[in-house]
Amino acid sequence: MIQPVRIAMWSGPRNISTAMMRAWGNRADSFVIDEPFYAYYLAATDRKHAGADEVIASGETDWQKVIVQLTGPIPNGKRISFQKQMAHHLLKEVDREWLGAVTNCFLIREPREVIASYVKKREDPALSDLGFTQQAEIFDFVRTRTKSVPAVVDARDVLENPERMLRLLCEAVGVEFSPSMLSWPPGLRDTDGVWAKHWYGEVAKTTSFHPYRPSAAKVPAHVREIHDRCRECYLRLYQYRLH
Repeated sequence: MIQPVRIAMWSGPRNISTAMMRAWGNRADSFVIDEPFYAYYLAATDRKHAGADEVIASGETDWQKVIVQLTGPIPNGKRISFQKQMAHHLLKEVDREWLGAVTNCFLIREPREVIASYVKKREDPALSDLGFTQQAEIFDFVRTRTKSVPAVVDARDVLENPERMLRLLCEAVGVEFSPSMLSWPPGLRDTDGVWAKHWYGEVAKTTSFHPYRPSAAKVPAHVREIHDRCRECYLRLYQYRLH
């Protein structure tokens, strides 16, 4: 019997995580889950995100129940569960032991580019909003628990050579690469979170990964200290990236 594979990809905001979810969601053997801890995170932190009340009302706010769903049977008889996870949604009180029941991997992006994109939506981010410190913490936990280095992919590498990086990622998480991951139909999906209408406008127009374009954006002075802390965490994971 073929064993199910549950992949949790830990990212931060303003990355290519939704495009990555499209790639996995276009596989015939995969079921994708969009930011399963988001409702819990908003309810616990009272962050004023766009559509927060709707997210809370439509999602699961008990983190223990979320974990049961993520580690339980994969819906629709699929073999692969791909979980698009935001690292900053995994608050301190969430027990980390369940991470041993999934295959964890990490999607990183250069923090200058993340921050330049983020401040267009919210001008004054806190360090905890950007996910870099939480990503490093989860990486360290998984590495210690499994006594191995989990897969890390950098967004720029993916955009510069999607097929090569997806092949490397699939190999690292123990599944065969499928060419169906390289393109997908435009539009929103039933598996998208209710927040898609606020955040997924650009992704909804795509049919593949967009080629990488360097950003000339500078880090605003008021978040330079936050950027420097994010960059420390980014570089720690970057040294382990697949390439």
